[in-house]
Amino acid sequence: MTPSCRVAVIGAGAAGLAATKALLDVGLDVVTYEKGDRPGGLWVRDNSSGLSPAYASLHLNTSKGRTEFADFPMPAEWPDYPSADHVAGYLADYAKTFGLTPHLRFGSTVRRVEREGTALPWVVTTDSGEAGRYDAVVVANGHNWDPRMPEPGYPGTFDGTQLHAHDYRTPEIFRDRRVLVVGMGNSAMDIAVDASNVARGPVLLSARHGVHVVPKYLFGRPADATGAAMSALPWRVRQRIAETLLRLAVGTPQSYGLPAPSGGLFQNHPTISDTILHRLTHGEVTARPGIDRLDGDRVVFTGGTSDPVDVIVWATGYRVTIPFLTSRWVGDDAERLPLYQRVFHLQDPSLAFVGLMQSTGAALPVVEAQAKLVAAHLSGRYALPTPLEQRRAVARALRAATERWGDRRPIMRIDFDRYVAALPREMKAGRIRLLRGARPFTPARREETTA
Repeated sequence: MTPSCRVAVIGAGAAGLAATKALLDVGLDVVTYEKGDRPGGLWVRDNSSGLSPAYASLHLNTSKGRTEFADFPMPAEWPDYPSADHVAGYLADYAKTFGLTPHLRFGSTVRRVEREGTALPWVVTTDSGEAGRYDAVVVANGHNWDPRMPEPGYPGTFDGTQLHAHDYRTPEIFRDRRVLVVGMGNSAMDIAVDASNVARGPVLLSARHGVHVVPKYLFGRPADATGAAMSALPWRVRQRIAETLLRLAVGTPQSYGLPAPSGGLFQNHPTISDTILHRLTHGEVTARPGIDRLDGDRVVFTGGTSDPVDVIVWATGYRVTIPFLTSRWVGDDAERLPLYQRVFHLQDPSLAFVGLMQSTGAALPVVEAQAKLVAAHLSGRYALPTPLEQRRAVARALRAATERWGDRRPIMRIDFDRYVAALPREMKAGRIRLLRGARPFTPARREETTA
């Protein structure tokens, strides 16, 4: 154990809070930097960071039992799919219950994280000029806060209002206006449903490629609980069974006028929604193909059809952005950053990441498991394999992910059930490596923190 190890955690959302708790649990000295004014990160709608994409109607799209931290179950009386405000309160309670708040520095935006060599400390510099020195850094800043607009943009000009889904809060902006939502993800479907209650005419829902639409309940149970029952099966077997069950329960997306999914279930992230199918069958939401061009107060779709539109909502996702790390650490694109077990930097494992992944299921159990692995490493209870073994493991994982998910962020993709089960096995393997003589993590020499 290395009780003198000093660690900086960047971000106090779910990932950063889990990391802070895990590091404190093993006796390490932790400082957690948070841009906002309270814990909870992107779930806190009125967080002073201004980065939250949470809208008033937002609820979990994974069930309570599959989303909660193992160390902190959600209240039994809560609904199966709690609201964003429920989750924000849950994370605040988590911070309070486990004594994390004294370690959180609110209103602290990290501007730069760097070190000159492995024998020297990491230096974390904030916008106030504070420069803290640390033996290790855990990056937990999330990746759903930097909106991605269509690239390249569509030809033509649009005379109406445009906004990214990140900036949506309530449907009043759509009242008595003709609305187009672009995208097929969970936010796109939620916003289209919200808008359909107040918009002028049916809300148009546009996408070039479709997705599987999974209701929140299948056969009287939360849909992801059905998937959990098959977690031991190979993913292709699970895919065939789940697609059959889904067709029996709700039919295909095409039967609702939506485009066909571009990949199989468990290959592309499905959209979880009960209400979008209802609004489609009632004519309150109408599917459209991809956009060809913008034309003043109209949008022209592929195939030549066009519709008058007053508001376009771009539900087109987010960039993976880690602004405080230079290209030395993240290369040209953080989306392609290779990490051992999606946690440890291959050049310097004292730089770790919690939450830099795209899961087929909920995020909280994943970041909790990652946080415990980081804590085991930095406290000397777990040894990494050799650098060569780490690189080979990353290459194997990337090949398997590319085969399954294609070129859509393959290096970030994880299978929720398999991954959450694998990390405890990896921790056990790291303890065995210690017994066989592998060297544990050793803090670098460092000076005292300065301001």
